[in-house]
Amino acid sequence: MRIAIVGAGGVGGYYGAQLTKAGEDVTLIARGAHLAAMREHGLVIRAGGGQETIPVRATDDPASVGSVDLVIIAVKLWSTAEAARSALPMLGPETAVVSLQNGVDKDAEIAAIIGEPRVLGGVTYIAAQIAEPGVIAIGGISAKLLFGEFDRARSPRVEAFAAASQRAGLDFVVPPDIRRAIWEKFAFLTTMSGATALMRTGIGPIRSHPGARRILTSLLEEAAAVAHASGIALPDGYVAERLAAIDTFPPGQMASMARDLLAGNRIEVPWLSGAVVRIGAENGVPTPTHAFVVDALSPYVDGPPAMHA
Repeated sequence: MRIAIVGAGGVGGYYGAQLTKAGEDVTLIARGAHLAAMREHGLVIRAGGGQETIPVRATDDPASVGSVDLVIIAVKLWSTAEAARSALPMLGPETAVVSLQNGVDKDAEIAAIIGEPRVLGGVTYIAAQIAEPGVIAIGGISAKLLFGEFDRARSPRVEAFAAASQRAGLDFVVPPDIRRAIWEKFAFLTTMSGATALMRTGIGPIRSHPGARRILTSLLEEAAAVAHASGIALPDGYVAERLAAIDTFPPGQMASMARDLLAGNRIEVPWLSGAVVRIGAENGVPTPTHAFVVDALSPYVDGPPAMHA
């Protein structure tokens, strides 16, 4: 299967490496020092106390790739439109595009640029980040990949990606309703992102402190309420089950947005808690806790705010 991955950071780099190892024809689209390191040394995957170097094909020129069977978009949410436009030279008559980003607006934004029929739904659970140029570090959460057609059909292109994922030994699922799967991840992710970024700490102190846990619970309840108001039938007991799962996480685990905040990078809060607030308002659902997260983190959206006298 010919695959191009736009955004070869933690998520895209990991899946690109695994698919490459399995013999798929994969090209990683990257830039800067990370691209240079992959070209010179290959891509290093650090996981479970060990590491492996995988030779990969990488470029900063999508036009040089030619048409592919599948484009995987794995960039930060503020780069969604740019990534979709960069994919245009790689689209053949049957090319599908799947986003593994965190938001719930991503697929509509991509479809507006490349056309709705090309878009598959996708989501992933993985703790991965660029540790240094050319090196992807994988955290304690096992990587899980979900994808499918929005009309729930088991199409040939879904079957082809499933076969490639199986050859690569990926933990993948084609759920009966990919839209619900996206929202299940989104409600959970906005909760983890909002809480760990707001409090600038791992999940351990948040879940164990009564006041902080109330904020954590409120974030999850609001996101779940917005999902239900949007027509998404989350599983019964979703909030309780997700809170129970959070109680099993390593104490230092934090969402990527919190890591970005602490590193002085841009953060995705407008597309995470910001989306909860916006969609909640559209559906008459109050979201005061997410609104507080948006307001409190708004000075950091584009990186650390300038200090003025």
